[in-house]
Amino acid sequence: MSGNDRKVVLVVRRTRLEELIAKFLTADQARFYVEHLGADFSDYEREHAAYQAARATTMQTLERWGRYQIVDRSFLPNFIFGPADIVAALGQDGLVANTMKYLDGQPLLGLNPDAQRHDGVLLPFEPADLASLLPEVAADKRAAKAVTMVRASLPDGQVLHAVNDLFIGARTHVSARYEIATRDGHEQQSSSGLIVATGLGSTAWFKSIVTGALAIAGSFGSHATGGDYTALPWDARSLRFAVREPFPSKTSQTSLVCGGLTGTETLRLRSLMPENGVIFSDGIEADHLDFNAGTEAVIGIAERQGRLIV
Repeated sequence: MSGNDRKVVLVVRRTRLEELIAKFLTADQARFYVEHLGADFSDYEREHAAYQAARATTMQTLERWGRYQIVDRSFLPNFIFGPADIVAALGQDGLVANTMKYLDGQPLLGLNPDAQRHDGVLLPFEPADLASLLPEVAADKRAAKAVTMVRASLPDGQVLHAVNDLFIGARTHVSARYEIATRDGHEQQSSSGLIVATGLGSTAWFKSIVTGALAIAGSFGSHATGGDYTALPWDARSLRFAVREPFPSKTSQTSLVCGGLTGTETLRLRSLMPENGVIFSDGIEADHLDFNAGTEAVIGIAERQGRLIV
């Protein structure tokens, strides 16, 4: 299969304005709600207009290309990508990450719909670039950057991948109870859950956890500073984990609060929570694995990698 025979899958998402209209039924009611709270409704309108313009430009290219399909982000967990598909994500950086975790080697293009609004670390292209990019990608003549993923698996065969990070803990703001085991030992813990991050994720949520911990430690006399933290490369075959707010007690320990995994090493966690235990990836709670009493999760480096076109 070559050239225009390859299907392009465009992943899109609703704008904030569309989400407001879905909630309040009409744009006028959404406007009343937002302005009643003293916010600027016109910002929602500008963002929506920019996204629709970017989508129109993208669609013009896809219609000339031939085979294409549009998928809303909400359908990604149940969508089956073909092995030869070319995938494009039109949205913020998070949409690229949310899309990539469902791919298995398919090339992914990040399209920035509004360069004035989004920094676009994962969005190196604009919709107008798509026409020249697709022939190169279809012919495998465009460079791609490998992105390591993390994988959580349960004994019943359920699997969840993440591009940035996995969260393992309780669904609500209560303490998570679990057993943790690494190459350095095992113990029971009570915490606000833990994060397992990839190289890409080490620049995101994981970094904020470490930065906050270093700042707190510095305030209480430690010599640690934010400058001591170094993120991993996106393609590093390594993971990092950090326990959030570990609590020491007669039944919970705090010696395994951070660490790393390389190669085939795994992190094993067994839930001690009767209900509301979850594992979710990349900040999307709706797509999760239940992690309740007795369930053991094995966390490790995923065999498959993301392939982000650069």
